[in-house]
Amino acid sequence: MANDGPLSPEELDRLRALPSPTVANAIETFNVRPRSEGFMGPEIKCIFPQFPPMVAYAATAVISARLPASDKPRIAARELWDHILSIPQPRVLVVQDIDYPHPIGSYWGEVNGNIYKALGCVGTVTNGGVRDLDEVEEMGFYYFASTLLVSHAYIHLWDAGIPVEVGGLVVRPGDLLHGDKHGVTNIPIEIAKQVPQAAKQVEERERRIIDLCRSPGMTPEKFPDAMSQGR
Repeated sequence: MANDGPLSPEELDRLRALPSPTVANAIETFNVRPRSEGFMGPEIKCIFPQFPPMVAYAATAVISARLPASDKPRIAARELWDHILSIPQPRVLVVQDIDYPHPIGSYWGEVNGNIYKALGCVGTVTNGGVRDLDEVEEMGFYYFASTLLVSHAYIHLWDAGIPVEVGGLVVRPGDLLHGDKHGVTNIPIEIAKQVPQAAKQVEERERRIIDLCRSPGMTPEKFPDAMSQGR
């Protein structure tokens, strides 16, 4: 993790007040990464789109469920729990399912939702699947996943506390993630505190353009001049 340390509760709240497209627009103004990077692809879906934005630090794990674990390297749940507790709160567990693109067993349901909520996790982001939607929604636990699954099959932990790839995004332990109904974005920690102010400036510029487009008397002929003034 960056040396800046975790954000204050107030700074996290300011990020939670922003929708993810606005966060993405604000990050672009810092030119810290290509505009085509830093977010997960559309295969990672927000399962509870009615939830407000999530902001949390990533803990990471790798799972598999297709075959029994007896002949595979694996870790004990306690190793993952210890890793999670090393990450600042609020935490989100980012899980790479190595069975993807054909996940078959869910690590996630009502039981693990309660276990990881007790460990300070607000939700999960996974390229695998999730289940027990009614119970987990009632808990207020975030699900970002590639699919829904009915069984846990031979689910087992493979590794933890390492960089993982989910939705085309490499996530490292301690990364700061923002997620809502649009998707999941990595907020570079070195600019995280400045993102809300940058978002405000972006929104003010966009609002000028929107107001011009909606203004009385606006015609296609006037549009080019009005747009140049609005920017």
